[in-house]
Amino acid sequence: MTHVALVTGAGQGLGARFCAQLLTAGYQVVVSDRNLKAAQGVAAQLDASGEHTLAVQLDVASKADFESVLAQVLVRFGALHVVINNAAVTKTTPLMQISPEEFDAVVGLNLRSVFLGCQVLGAYLAQQGYGRIINMASLAGQNGGTATGAHYAASKGAIITLTKIFAKEFAARGVTVNAIAPGPIDSPAVHAAVPAERLQGLLGNIPVQRLGDAGFLGDLIVQLARPEAYFTTGATWDVNGGLFMR
Repeated sequence: MTHVALVTGAGQGLGARFCAQLLTAGYQVVVSDRNLKAAQGVAAQLDASGEHTLAVQLDVASKADFESVLAQVLVRFGALHVVINNAAVTKTTPLMQISPEEFDAVVGLNLRSVFLGCQVLGAYLAQQGYGRIINMASLAGQNGGTATGAHYAASKGAIITLTKIFAKEFAARGVTVNAIAPGPIDSPAVHAAVPAERLQGLLGNIPVQRLGDAGFLGDLIVQLARPEAYFTTGATWDVNGGLFMR
């Protein structure tokens, strides 16, 4: 049976890249995004026939949306096996300029999206006795951030903790839960957050002197999604060019 993978925030950027690599690896792929047209565009680009993809609208702040999307996936493909909690909002507002409202908005969306993805979709996977959940954390959640705001960093640190909590909850029921914590990746989001005049300075602070490769993140997701990855759970995989070592 072909496994089915769902990616949140997949209407652009890394999420779209992850969808492409999962599709290449043989998965049926659910492209989910708050912007349905963006999700549909990615799905059409990756799979013109529409045979192996499903585009759905998903507001990751809504539990009802997660439940609705799960129902749509089951109607279309009959099962769900892999969840990539990728959706997030990135802000670079200086620490002392972050308003309480902006803090709540960033932390609330980033953390709530992973909580609901693990809670709603994870419950289904656990009921089926098999599943792989991969949460996108960040180096910012480990070292306080290099180019992102405090609210973003705080949310990503909390995602690492949530990953451990859900890993313990689901471990005995065949579901693994892991996180990936990338440093600066050669991606649209990083280039948008770091002005061109600051890029060389950023590279100079990375021990390997280069931005990370988005394709490698996708490869890592494919590996963690494999059935053979059953013995890896509750882990945070560091992909940061040596910026954070432990």
